[in-house]
Order: sequence, then C-alpha cells, then structure tokens
Amino acid sequence: MLSLIQVLLLAIKIYTWIIIAAAIFSWLYAFNVVNPRNQFIGMVGNALYKMTEPVLRPIRNILPDLGGIDISPIVLLLLLFFLQQLIINNLAPLVI
Repeated sequence: MLSLIQVLLLAIKIYTWIIIAAAIFSWLYAFNVVNPRNQFIGMVGNALYKMTEPVLRPIRNILPDLGGIDISPIVLLLLLFFLQQLIINNLAPLVI
C-alpha cells in the first residue's frame, strides 16, 4: 500500500511540473519568444495543451472572467497541493 501512495504522490508531482511548463510555454508563445511555426515547438505546445486542458477547462468555466488573466493553473496547483497534503496526512500514517 505504501508503494501505491508513493506512486500517486510522484504522479501528482510530475503533473505539477507539467502545469508549470504549460504556463511558461503559453507565456513564451504569447510574447513571441518561441517560433510557433517550428515543428518541434508545435509538438511540445500541443502535448502540453492536451495534457493540461481537460483539467483546466472545468476550472475556467467556474472562475469569473478576469479579462486577459488566467488563474486556472494557480487554482489547479493549489488543488493538487491540497490533494498531496491530504494523502500524506491521512493515508500515509495508516500504512506505516
């Protein structure tokens, strides 16, 4: 059971870094720092979009319109941190 909890925490940590990478990539794309016509950049952007958009879209639907500011990645990171702490504080002591 401890191995399952550790794998779950690792998956949360990896997804956290994917969300951060997607946010940074969106800034680089918006400010024209990266070339959007480059095939590799397009593949990376598409992969990050496909990994994060299914989770971020429902959060964006709930949040009020803030103009050009998208805080859905921050909300998702807070939810993931809450889930991680919930697992550590409630499930891990039961296994050990």
